[in-house]
Amino acid sequence: MAKKTKKRNTKTKPKLKSPNFKLSSQQKLIFGSLLIILGVLLFVSFLSHLFEGKEDQSLLANFPVRSNEYKNWAKQGGAWLSELFIDKGFGIASFIFSGLFFLSGIYVTLNLKKAKLRKHWIWGTLIVIWLSIFFGFFSHKYGMLGGTIGYEMNTFFQDYIGKIGTALLLLFGLITYAAIRFKANGETFTNLFKRAKKEFKDEFNSTKDNITEADDVPIDNSLTEEAEAIKSSFEIPLENLEPTIKNHSKLNPTKKDTELEVSITEPELKTQEIKPDVAIEVEEIKEEKSERDNLADKLVEDFGLFDPTLELGKYQFPPLDLLKQYNTEGITIDKDELEENKNRIVETLSNYKIGIQSIKATIGPTVTLYEIVPDAGVRISKIKNLEDDIALSLAALGIRIIAPIPGKGTIGIEVPNKKSTIVSMHSVIAAQKFQKSEMQLPIALGKTISNETFVVDLAKMPHLLMAGATGQGKSVGLNAVLTSLLYKKHPAEVKFVLVDPKKVELTLFNKIERHYLAKLPDSEEAIITDNTKVINTLNSLCIEMDNRYESLKNAFCRNIAEYNAKFKARKLNPNDGHQFLPYIVLVVDEFADLIMTAGKEVETPIARLAQLARAIGIHLIIATQRPSVNVITGIIKANFPARIAFRVTSKIDSRTILDGSGADQLIGRGDMLYTQGNDMIRLQCAFVDTPEVERITEFIGSQKAYPDAHLLPEYVGEESGTSLDVDIADRDKLFKDAAQIIVTAQQGSASLLQRKLKLGYNRAGRIIDQLEAAGIVGSFEGSKARQVLVPDLSALEQLLENEQQ
Repeated sequence: MAKKTKKRNTKTKPKLKSPNFKLSSQQKLIFGSLLIILGVLLFVSFLSHLFEGKEDQSLLANFPVRSNEYKNWAKQGGAWLSELFIDKGFGIASFIFSGLFFLSGIYVTLNLKKAKLRKHWIWGTLIVIWLSIFFGFFSHKYGMLGGTIGYEMNTFFQDYIGKIGTALLLLFGLITYAAIRFKANGETFTNLFKRAKKEFKDEFNSTKDNITEADDVPIDNSLTEEAEAIKSSFEIPLENLEPTIKNHSKLNPTKKDTELEVSITEPELKTQEIKPDVAIEVEEIKEEKSERDNLADKLVEDFGLFDPTLELGKYQFPPLDLLKQYNTEGITIDKDELEENKNRIVETLSNYKIGIQSIKATIGPTVTLYEIVPDAGVRISKIKNLEDDIALSLAALGIRIIAPIPGKGTIGIEVPNKKSTIVSMHSVIAAQKFQKSEMQLPIALGKTISNETFVVDLAKMPHLLMAGATGQGKSVGLNAVLTSLLYKKHPAEVKFVLVDPKKVELTLFNKIERHYLAKLPDSEEAIITDNTKVINTLNSLCIEMDNRYESLKNAFCRNIAEYNAKFKARKLNPNDGHQFLPYIVLVVDEFADLIMTAGKEVETPIARLAQLARAIGIHLIIATQRPSVNVITGIIKANFPARIAFRVTSKIDSRTILDGSGADQLIGRGDMLYTQGNDMIRLQCAFVDTPEVERITEFIGSQKAYPDAHLLPEYVGEESGTSLDVDIADRDKLFKDAAQIIVTAQQGSASLLQRKLKLGYNRAGRIIDQLEAAGIVGSFEGSKARQVLVPDLSALEQLLENEQQ
């Protein structure tokens, strides 16, 4: 018997329904027919006004007195509309309005897309205005040609820029219309001119040839018999001449012979000669697009790319002045301290007969790096073993020797400064390296020894493990990570799942619950402090991961970046279950407490998320103050290549975090080592204080937000089921189908029903409870599937029939 879960009665305020202006198919037919009739009526009125308008003007003076003497084909109403649109309006260009009304009726009646209709109205109205001004340019008084508007606008323009300026302005309007509407350019007009010139030239040549053929007189070229005899006596056969010419040219290739040979072979070459002025036009064959791509391109052309930030389009990112600037910012160089440390390092090494060729100092916020080049033949391990002796001579805590420095032929000795410099969050957020970053999830961690802002991409890590002793800067590091994302990513692009067993570290982020946080549907608070809810949340994230992978599979995408780009390009249909996927960042402030209380129930879903969730945009940040092997297990370490180590008390803890020593030699207060599977980088973590976080969250929380926090999928464990009797009338509609599936498969599990019937966890769990109450499956047995008590389908049918009797 499992415990009943009490449902809390919560009064929900009735939501105001937004008015629905969508027309039914019958209403569209009526409204569209009205617009078609109006368009025809306007056209008939305008057309008759061209012939009968003068006779109706005297009668319109008494409007609206009814009269039957109007000559307009639409009588009094047509005469009034014609005077309003043509005489007092835009002139004969008003005929376009009748066509627009008629076209609108067609679009509404046939339920066509309204995007094209909007374009027709916009461009049609602009054409009416241009034509009214154009026709008004040639009229000298009010009239039907340009109407009152065209005449008045021409008068206005001519008073200021004259007739020439008005004509040029009309020409400019025509060119602008052609450029925007038909995407014309200078090359278009050039080609148009060349084509007209070519057609005119061809027409002229054909006319000239016709005249020449008509005027030609045939000429008789026949010779007399005496002339033919003289001509034949001088003819030389070419077949006899050709070998002679060739032999002669070989023996004595004079200029005449060359010219002769060329003149003989020239007629043969002329047949293969290509005119140099004939251009070759290459036709580009475009790749044929699928119907879905064509539809997507059309949607992008009409509505633009999908913008996930549109719902909170007026959202403002927090300004930089919310972050505190310290007077001690900026590195101060103490030459006396540098000289003193250099002399002590050289003296200590010389005591052990180690010579130095050169030494170089790089000053950082809290640590100075001394790079030394030892004499030839000195073993590196000998210098490495002198770490404690150098620390003793310098009287400093946290001496760390890097032998050798990766990528350099030097040995590094890191010595803490006597006066450390605070690295403010303001300085790293304001840095160009962060502001101009194009990373998916940029994080400004702090500054390196060379005082450079260190920015990494959480999406490339893809998960981050933070560890260190109590009070060494883990919580400040988590706040720096969250602050970086708040300054760079819109609420629609990233969501946080915050787990805070200590209940006080992440409380301030409650104010941005409806902007950035994600939670379970039945959870009251977005920040999770109860360990039992942590298990449900982690399993819910696993469901979200599986759902996202299913969406990626259906969209033929490999990762979340490709999927979101495809969705923004409108190539994925929301009706098929597709939606924009925000990044989800899971932050656990104290992982050791979860492992101690829940153990495998927490480690298993976290290991599964760490292994698979990278491609679908779920990233984990886990912090702990107990870096022991039973907390940071081998499965966890294998899937967290990016690690941050603050100061720890022993080398064993340093090896547990970093797989190497170094964390035990840090000086604390935000001094940390960062590694991503290769070299370790020493950083000074950016300091963000609690009042700064409070100001940022208040600024974001005061803006318009989503109706609720981002809801994760429901998760109900099988242990929450009940064996109480369930009324037959309250059974699920799919009860019988589920029973048949369970009996056929002889496997009583909720996950089987989810896959076969495509159900959620809650509904599948309720059906399992109903099957248990009906005696079809047994009770809950931990991780095992429930025992099926019915052997086959015939026994199931007999059981269900007995229940109904």
